[in-house]
Amino acid sequence: MEIKTISLTFVNSYLVKTDRGYILIDTGVPMSREALEKGLEKEGIKPGDLNLVIITHGDIDHTGNCAYIRKKYGVKIAMHKNDAKMAETGEMLVDRKRTGGSLMMTIMQFFMGGKKRMKKMMEAFEKFSPDILLEDGQELKEFGFDAKVVFIPGHTPGSIAILTSDGSLFSGDTVLNRSKPEWANIIYSVENLEDTINKLKSLTINNVYPGHGKPFKTGGKLEF
Repeated sequence: MEIKTISLTFVNSYLVKTDRGYILIDTGVPMSREALEKGLEKEGIKPGDLNLVIITHGDIDHTGNCAYIRKKYGVKIAMHKNDAKMAETGEMLVDRKRTGGSLMMTIMQFFMGGKKRMKKMMEAFEKFSPDILLEDGQELKEFGFDAKVVFIPGHTPGSIAILTSDGSLFSGDTVLNRSKPEWANIIYSVENLEDTINKLKSLTINNVYPGHGKPFKTGGKLEF
């Protein structure tokens, strides 16, 4: 298995090469489409080469190019059912009201570059329905990927991580590494995130591939 990071301005997409093809994890915002395509082209990806696109959660900086990539590469999109409404409606606050809609939007605007940039991204977003709804513990071997789904709500209701058999974790925005490893700082449910942290700490994890920041190694456990 080979993992390539495709840097999309302020968010990461990951291309995983397996013995049976490729898996793409997250797709960036609509304005990063050119960079995403260049990253895929650099690795020689053509229509039919992608076995699956996995979305770690429904925020636009991870789902922004799903509809386009599905059409261009003829690939199915997979994500957890709890974030499917975000993709289908384009409403990033759906099912995240517990934190307070105005507060959540203010925080999202800050991390995505301001109100105007956020508005532009939302206007460019192409709504879509996921082809596959993933569940906790689901094995991905049918797609040629020796990995499983780990349900980790807290950042969003439907956040997931992908844990490979060799201990590599694709963490979405639940684990970040902008300046140092840290837990999600945009939270819809503190209680859910606390449960998620305990869950992740119990797993054997050797490498982390975060949604934001650089991948990093651990000593086998998430301890920070």
